[in-house]
Amino acid sequence: MRLLLIEDDLKIVAFVSKGFKEAGFIVEHAGDGKTGLQMALLSSYDVAVVDIMLPGLDGLSIIDELRQRRNKLPVIILSAKRSLDERIEGLQAGGDDYLTKPFAFTELLARVQALIRRASAIPEPTGITVGNLSIDLLRRTVMREGKKIDLQPREFALLEYLARNAGRVVSKTMIMERVWDYNFDPQTNIVESRICRLRDKVDKDFNTPLIHTVRGVGYVLKEDLP
Repeated sequence: MRLLLIEDDLKIVAFVSKGFKEAGFIVEHAGDGKTGLQMALLSSYDVAVVDIMLPGLDGLSIIDELRQRRNKLPVIILSAKRSLDERIEGLQAGGDDYLTKPFAFTELLARVQALIRRASAIPEPTGITVGNLSIDLLRRTVMREGKKIDLQPREFALLEYLARNAGRVVSKTMIMERVWDYNFDPQTNIVESRICRLRDKVDKDFNTPLIHTVRGVGYVLKEDLP
């Protein structure tokens, strides 16, 4: 996936670029509005992340120009402006989504992925399978080797997040932001505790583990093939 990031705050650029590259995106960056518009018009991208306040040309003008040229590039707007009227203005200008600063990268990633699915007409999955583990997202049930696994709501949310990122290591910070929806406190062991409980239910009675710890990094759900 190719992502165009139009942002002049270099700290945000470094933070966002690193996250998207780790998620498998090819990221191209423009530090001003005019350059960003040229790149959007001349190259093909799957999605664009556009700041509103930019030197040269503001984000809303970029989006307006794209839409006047019938360019359907999915755009998520980043802005420090939080009022309802300003969000409506951004969406009416042709933006597909709007996220206020400061933001959690995991939320930005989820919104970008949703935009890409919508633009590609890829339906939201109703189930996820990892090895012999099956998750029914509609019924909120989990099966492994024909055996039903009963999970508490938070345990299901944790397993679902790991499964949606199967094969990819997710950090404790990402889990906290996505599953618990608040900022990470390095002193808490809530993630380790819930992972331990989840392992007891998902892995303990089976021959091969699916939940793996990557020391110093985080956790990954994957099938270890012989």
